[in-house]
Amino acid sequence: MSDIDAQKRAAGDAAALLVEDGMVVGLGTGSTAVWFVKALAARGLKITCVATSIATADLATSLGMTVAELGETREIDLTVDGADEIGPGLSLIKGAGAALLREKLVWEASRRCIVIADAAKPVQMLGKFPLPIEVVAFGHKITALRICDALGECDIGAAPRLRMKDGQPVRTDGGNLIYDAACGRIEEPAALAFALKSVTGVVDHGLFLDLADQALIGGPDGVKTIEP
Repeated sequence: MSDIDAQKRAAGDAAALLVEDGMVVGLGTGSTAVWFVKALAARGLKITCVATSIATADLATSLGMTVAELGETREIDLTVDGADEIGPGLSLIKGAGAALLREKLVWEASRRCIVIADAAKPVQMLGKFPLPIEVVAFGHKITALRICDALGECDIGAAPRLRMKDGQPVRTDGGNLIYDAACGRIEEPAALAFALKSVTGVVDHGLFLDLADQALIGGPDGVKTIEP
């Protein structure tokens, strides 16, 4: 196991210990969240899970966990998920796994959200990791031009690029497309979040602001806790 994987696993294991019997738990998506799901399943608690993607739901079900749809349970007690960047105040960029919309829906339906990550994810300013933007497929090229305008309003000159895999556009679980904007620096995340969400055709974006309550960061010396 690589050092990075060991850090991810340590963070996931630490988060799993925060779950108690009877909870409704949101399960994140991505390589770090996988470690959390596996560690949580190993505890054998009587819990109900709400998954942020089909892949996570399939994993949890295969491990014998009870998975319900969002809205079929009472309020989610705790959601644990990874991030692509963790900035000041636990501002986040998420969406590398193309699950950002479902992730944000689950996060916003949760009483408490914990982000888990390896030591490379915390940054002084968001933006080095390309910002994912989920858009409806219909007219997406026009939407991309409007995204350019929204980025320009925030003094970001990056042109969003359609995410491709094996020669085909990446489709989210909801059938949408993903554009990635290599912003470089996002000096005003809240302003950018507002500008992007105002574009017709944009379903949502990977800026998760004022949503994380705590971060558990795996590192060479163990797991460190970060508060907003």
